[in-house]
Amino acid sequence: MDNAETITARLARAEQLCLDHGAKLTDLRREVLELILAADGPLTAYVLLDRLQQTRRAAPPTIYRALDFLLQQGLIHKLERLNAFLACIDEDPLSHDHAAQFLICRVCHSVHELEDHAIAHAITHAAGAIGFKPEHTTIEIEGICAACAAAQVEA
Repeated sequence: MDNAETITARLARAEQLCLDHGAKLTDLRREVLELILAADGPLTAYVLLDRLQQTRRAAPPTIYRALDFLLQQGLIHKLERLNAFLACIDEDPLSHDHAAQFLICRVCHSVHELEDHAIAHAITHAAGAIGFKPEHTTIEIEGICAACAAAQVEA
């Protein structure tokens, strides 16, 4: 979880990135992004909706529109495996192609984002060898995190 100062700085950066690309980080979108930034891990749309409803009236389409916008702007990622969302770790999310790899613990559901360009390059190279041109690559790897593995050894 980020501290309040870091969250404030990331929200300001997100707002500037949106402005730089002709988009607007509305109050609602900003609030949804802030909820994601403050979370300890990935959040589903319905958990976000519940948290959002503590401060304003909102319906499922409201949260999905905000999430779609944040995804399009590269400010968050969607984890298909968990059907959940988390903040992008990149300082300038629109400066890279979001070729990210996610390590998802099957025990505690923690998520660690990698941005290993060697992995992304290997995929692009292998795909290119058969004439395929990847446009978006997200890899989700399920396993056991170090903390859960250590706990299993101790048990």
